[in-house]
Amino acid sequence: MSYAVQWLRSLIYVMQIYFMMLPIGVVYLPWALLSRRGAIGACKAWSRWAIWSARWMVGIRTEVRGTPPQGEVMIAAKHQSFLDIILIFMSIPAGKFIMKRELVYAPIIGQYALKLGCVPVDRGKRSQAIKKMVNDVEKGRAAPGQLIIYPQGTRIPPGVKAPYKVGTAVLYQELGQPCVPVATNVGLFWPKRGIYRKPGLAVVEFLPEIAPGKSKEAFMAELEQAVEGASERLAREAGFEG
Repeated sequence: MSYAVQWLRSLIYVMQIYFMMLPIGVVYLPWALLSRRGAIGACKAWSRWAIWSARWMVGIRTEVRGTPPQGEVMIAAKHQSFLDIILIFMSIPAGKFIMKRELVYAPIIGQYALKLGCVPVDRGKRSQAIKKMVNDVEKGRAAPGQLIIYPQGTRIPPGVKAPYKVGTAVLYQELGQPCVPVATNVGLFWPKRGIYRKPGLAVVEFLPEIAPGKSKEAFMAELEQAVEGASERLAREAGFEG
């Protein structure tokens, strides 16, 4: 298949998945207003659509490996594109994200994100968000579920090195919960920017959990080694040499 044809298929795919947010969001809205379960149901319905249509429209097959957590844990994931968000969220019972505050104002996405229990963060003020989240957990206000954080703070393309931010370690220590690292290679097929979607097998892999109680330095070293090592392995498996 030529690049031009695949690019056109990708454009149609991208347009239709964003369009589908509207009817799915409207259909689920009454339930979502009454219950967080409704918001979770809406987001999972849209995620299923995005995954299903990616397979036949642009040739992206998906696979989730490892054991997705079911209880109260922190998930520290490699972030390469919107696809890893979709796959992680679909794999766990009640995911909630630390996200950029600008997304709160996005139509449909922002309202549902708040209903899920996501935590908006101002750029450069993640420490304040961590303090608020810890306080909310201690006082019972935080929605139950699996907290998803991206230790590098943004989407990082395959083969690119970027530091892991210490705020992840602070949250790990303050919450006192196990941390489940997640690796991925999805950026090879669904890039950080642009329209083009490349056919292939996109994978997210849940790795063995890191028990609570480690020092910040030990935790960060173990987390980075696990996530980077597994993500590089998944990239090589997909044929990437970076």
